[in-house]
Amino acid sequence: MKQVPSIYHRRVGDITVTAICDGYLDTSYGIFHGITPEEGDAHMRAAHLQSPPRISVNSYLVRHKGRTALIEAGAGHTMGATLGFLPAHLSAAGVRIDEIDTVLLTHMHPDHSNGLTDPDGNRVFPASELALAEAEMRHWLDDAAMAAAPERKKERYFRAARKQLDAYRDQLRPFTGTGEVFPGVTPVPIAGHTPGHTAYLVADGDQSLLIWGDTVHVPHIQIRFPHVTLDFDSDEAAAAAMRRHLLDMAATDEILVGGMHLDFPGFGHIGREGDGYRFFPAPWNPIL
Repeated sequence: MKQVPSIYHRRVGDITVTAICDGYLDTSYGIFHGITPEEGDAHMRAAHLQSPPRISVNSYLVRHKGRTALIEAGAGHTMGATLGFLPAHLSAAGVRIDEIDTVLLTHMHPDHSNGLTDPDGNRVFPASELALAEAEMRHWLDDAAMAAAPERKKERYFRAARKQLDAYRDQLRPFTGTGEVFPGVTPVPIAGHTPGHTAYLVADGDQSLLIWGDTVHVPHIQIRFPHVTLDFDSDEAAAAAMRRHLLDMAATDEILVGGMHLDFPGFGHIGREGDGYRFFPAPWNPIL
């Protein structure tokens, strides 16, 4: 049996932000650094959550001033049967692929960018420009960085990213700095997880939302224990430091956050708890 399509709308001023679930990944405690499998299992079970963890994979649609942007392209059909639902859920949200002006990437890992192309390497979003941090693009095109990577990452990360960038070469818009990249959307550099990892601040009037990419992968562990890193981090120390910085900022400023691996629909607030933090999911609102 299937649930209803995984889409959820909310307002940020006059901007409509729609969370769209691409699916999920089941993972193991072997990907964690800084916590033992026994500690991770005890923490997840104490919260009555699946152990080993199940990770939600989300994208966010931003509609403002007659334009439409999509933050993250999903995994496509490259990572198993539990992912790749973004196109169907876009359709369920009433959004045609050719209506999307811009695809914004937080970074180029498979569950975020593989959905840019189909199995034949063709663009899934032929009418969209592709925008990402120049530092992120430069990293995946760096031959020395690729040569130093394990073979699995050469194929799944570097070669895959290069094929995607090549497919969009005529529509590519790398950016630097923090100038607006879409009406109401500005990039926030958060390097660590990848060299060009980027969050996006969606703001209108006195309302804002920080979509923080992969600041956390398993929120119930990494929000409470920010020092915990993963195999996927390019620079584990920098990723942990940036995570603590963003968690502290979100708690201090009481800013609404969204994340690609927060449990769907992926909106909430951060509070402090002991020497870590706690996530407070935003309540479901039936009225837009």
